[in-house]
Amino acid sequence: MSAQPLAESLVQSVDWLAVAPPTIAAAVGLVVLVADLFLPEARKAVLGWISVAGLAAAALMLLPLLDGDRSTFCVNGATRACSYTADHFTLVIQYLVLGGALLAALLSVTNLKDDERRVPPGEFWFLLLSSAAGAALLPASRDLATLIVALEVASLPAFALVGIRHGDKRSSEAALKFFLSSVTATAVSLMGISFVYASTGTLYLTQVAQRLAHVDSQLHTLAQTGVVLTLIGFAFKTAAVPFHFWVPDTYVGAPLPVAAYLSVVGKAVGFSGLILVTVVAFPSYADVWGPALAALAALTMTVGNVGALRQEATRAYSAVRLLAWSSVGQAGYLLVPIAAAGYAKDPQKAIGSTVAYALMYAAVNLGAFTVAALVGRNRTLNRISDYRGLYTTNPLAALLLAFFLLCLAGLPPGIIGLFAKVTVFSAAVDAGLGWLAVVMAVNVVIALFYYLQWTALLFRAPEGETARHRVPAPLTAALALTGVLGVALSGAPQLVLRFAATGLF
Repeated sequence: MSAQPLAESLVQSVDWLAVAPPTIAAAVGLVVLVADLFLPEARKAVLGWISVAGLAAAALMLLPLLDGDRSTFCVNGATRACSYTADHFTLVIQYLVLGGALLAALLSVTNLKDDERRVPPGEFWFLLLSSAAGAALLPASRDLATLIVALEVASLPAFALVGIRHGDKRSSEAALKFFLSSVTATAVSLMGISFVYASTGTLYLTQVAQRLAHVDSQLHTLAQTGVVLTLIGFAFKTAAVPFHFWVPDTYVGAPLPVAAYLSVVGKAVGFSGLILVTVVAFPSYADVWGPALAALAALTMTVGNVGALRQEATRAYSAVRLLAWSSVGQAGYLLVPIAAAGYAKDPQKAIGSTVAYALMYAAVNLGAFTVAALVGRNRTLNRISDYRGLYTTNPLAALLLAFFLLCLAGLPPGIIGLFAKVTVFSAAVDAGLGWLAVVMAVNVVIALFYYLQWTALLFRAPEGETARHRVPAPLTAALALTGVLGVALSGAPQLVLRFAATGLF
């Protein structure tokens, strides 16, 4: 008689609708890889459109999940715990991840056509879809094992994507630096998770939170060390200083669509993981991670903005390097509300500010990379000086890039950028982190200089001969999507900012 309850407890049902988005992305990746074996070279361009359709289908499968929270892979015992939960937070991050991957795929369709001799299409699309599947899985993960597996599924294909161009020494070096840095961070995280497991005897985030609060005094040091080491690994994924050194070289060495993907989807992976381990798993150690993240936020935004400020307009790939350093600076702003959650009475509201800012950043940063991909088709060195007079050759692209840069700077007409920065300021002030709000204000002023300098260059008289930029259909679609999204959010910022008011969990 006792065997029946035991058997029932070991059998877990699967909610296929809940897991559909990452599952579809992974399945389409396998389809593309197999199809690549049979398609002739002349028809391999269809693989890109299959991948775009697969990512769109994965994003559409999020719509049926809006009616309520769903959980699967659950165990029933004294307390119920689940490994996968599709709640409000999960869906928002999955929309961001799959939408970002979709836009990166549109950029890649043109990029692979221009660079088909050095980039194998089947392998490229398989790696992109695999990474997107892992990135979509991570925000739904509710145990430390699933969290670290999702993190690696998102990261390992990204290493190969960075170094996928055959015969490109810069690409290979960037991939190696990215790989070695990430592997080290993962090893540190695994050690931290093992310490947390040794202290609590569980991997489920909610159970970890309950047991850490009452951990034996003899295990307190072990638990505290585990918390710190786990946070270090996720800090690397967010490109927080001093774990940022891989970013500039990786963005320059990678194909531009891959750099765009890492700047948004890679960052979303890091920040969603950081939110889950801090607010959900380690709330009782807020006195440890709160001050640590506040210091990291101040350091990250300062180093990132100073690095962007130092870029020379005539240096090769200076436009991509500026966007890379800008992404480091933006990571600092994204860290502010998470740090504030360690001090705030309502941590969910603070986390909502991070997600609101991340949605704004994703839309406009992908738009900036789209224009960079357009300019890079004719100016392969992609220097900032190459953008001089862009308004003369392509007025729409110049206006959109100016709008995206003003959003990142937090200036009108980029209203969504301004409001997003205000919500981050408010989160810091409400948590009593006035000094961090001051540091952020100083960094916003620093960032204004290089954003406005680049914006002004777009409308200056061009030097030498000019040629109108031909915009392929996939790039046109990516520009239209990011432009419409940025303008719509600036016209109705409440679509995003409500997350900052209501929280997410």
